[in-house]
Amino acid sequence: MSNPLPALPNIEDLIDGDGEITIGCIAPIGCAAVASDGHQALAMLMRRDDETLVQLLTRLEAAIDLAYEEQIFIDEVNDGPDDRV
Repeated sequence: MSNPLPALPNIEDLIDGDGEITIGCIAPIGCAAVASDGHQALAMLMRRDDETLVQLLTRLEAAIDLAYEEQIFIDEVNDGPDDRV
């Protein structure tokens, strides 16, 4: 059986280290995905209309990469939608 998920190396590295991801309801905005490394939030994404969980995880993967590589921290929860991810 093949794996339906894309490779998520940034998420794997994060949770293998001292980081975590959280996915769930954040009232009143609805579903969100948050990644933090034990020191700071790396990314906070709001689930878009009709977005699948796999798509949300893929965007979270890209947002973590932006945080690691370019020091860009995406915060859709407080700042609204972001087209970089």
